[in-house]
Amino acid sequence: PRVTGDGICGSLRAADPADACAPVRAAPGGSGGMAFVLIARGNCSFEGKVRAAQRAGFDAALVHDDEDKASLYSMVGDPEGIHIPAVFVSKMAGETLKKFARGEDGECCINSSMDETAGTVLVMSFVSLVVIISVVASFLFARNCRLLRHGVDNRPPYIKKHVVEKLPSVVYKAPCSSGNNCEEACAICLEDYDNGDMLRLLPCKHVQNFMWSALIPG
Repeated sequence: PRVTGDGICGSLRAADPADACAPVRAAPGGSGGMAFVLIARGNCSFEGKVRAAQRAGFDAALVHDDEDKASLYSMVGDPEGIHIPAVFVSKMAGETLKKFARGEDGECCINSSMDETAGTVLVMSFVSLVVIISVVASFLFARNCRLLRHGVDNRPPYIKKHVVEKLPSVVYKAPCSSGNNCEEACAICLEDYDNGDMLRLLPCKHVQNFMWSALIPG
């Protein structure tokens, strides 16, 4: 059974035998308080340990691991007929509890961790979500800034259309009489002029094919 929201408190004693795989020495009577028993894991099932503690008259069983592990197992077994709560703790927690197990009333309290666990999971989920959103937002912001800076740095100089139209233009006439192409090339578009092409005179004193000057922004 689960521990109620108010929790339960009682005196704590180490099991005899320690693994509770044989009949456990009975809980001391006459104190009027609740008695808890600390049991070592191993040699028999969790269910057998808890039933042995219950038969000995204890009101709760604390089973501690016998090995140091990063995570704890879940205690499994047939709960039918078991009416005392049981919890599973780490080896380090068990060793600490054993040092303070003096059998005094109210020295050990077991509280329900359901609400605390749910709240902790909710807080951790929220914090994780905030961190993920912050990382993604920072990445996108840095990426956009880099693309914007890259675009500004590499953008070709822009000349407005009406400025280009004011540049003087001439009709190309081949300086030779052997055909329409005399192998004179535009310095910008690297194409040979054809006889009759309209050319613009650029400020740098080069001439450019009229069609290309209309397509190229600078």
